[in-house]
Amino acid sequence: MLKKRIIICLDVKDGRTTKGVKFLNNIDIGDPVEMAAEYYRQGVDELVFYDIIASARGRGPILDLISRVAQQVFIPFCVGGGIGTIEDIRSTILAGAEKVSLNSQAVKNPGLITEGARVFGNQSIVLGMDVRRDPTKPSGFGTTINGGRVDTGLDALEWAKKGVSLGAGEIVLNSMDADGTKNGYDIELTRLISENVNVPVIASGGGGIPEHLADVLTQGKADAALIASMVHNGTYTVGEIKKELSESGIPVRF
Repeated sequence: MLKKRIIICLDVKDGRTTKGVKFLNNIDIGDPVEMAAEYYRQGVDELVFYDIIASARGRGPILDLISRVAQQVFIPFCVGGGIGTIEDIRSTILAGAEKVSLNSQAVKNPGLITEGARVFGNQSIVLGMDVRRDPTKPSGFGTTINGGRVDTGLDALEWAKKGVSLGAGEIVLNSMDADGTKNGYDIELTRLISENVNVPVIASGGGGIPEHLADVLTQGKADAALIASMVHNGTYTVGEIKKELSESGIPVRF
């Protein structure tokens, strides 16, 4: 059985790690380079680094910061935010990232997924999705961009399938309804997408205790769980989370 991955997300705004609830009321919680180094020491499997305001401000990735993080960690490292061209993808990977997450820019220019996968390989292209419950959509879920500020009108399941058909090798699926609440992942959403695409799905939004991760990795059929608040606030270390998951019968890497 494939081992499940634990991934930590660093949301970055103006060069600092920030954390909010449902994409609102963000507060400064530290230096992303120092935090990345600490989580690497704790044994996290991967890191995801999101510049949460790049797309809204219409600028590209912060290459200097990406490079400084990459020098501290020797695990897969994914970067998202403001990556809108093949040149942005190239410069981000050259700065030290293994993967790029395309979210707002992929909706605006779906061909970027295909071109990115052609040039750098499917494994380097991650489809980032910020999803909200929407009863008007066929699947019951809609897709937003620009940090949740803009409703795209796209049905989440249709967009996930299309993104994979265009060449995305992985999906980071963020529930905006659960984001930062620490009340558990959206199991229904995660299972819906996981059962309908043939690439790994990373569940994001709502992790508060190890049981939440166990639920989404089993009932939600996710390949990995992305966490933030529960480690940023010092409640758990990566090792403690992995130990609890392992004791629950979920295979993890130590």
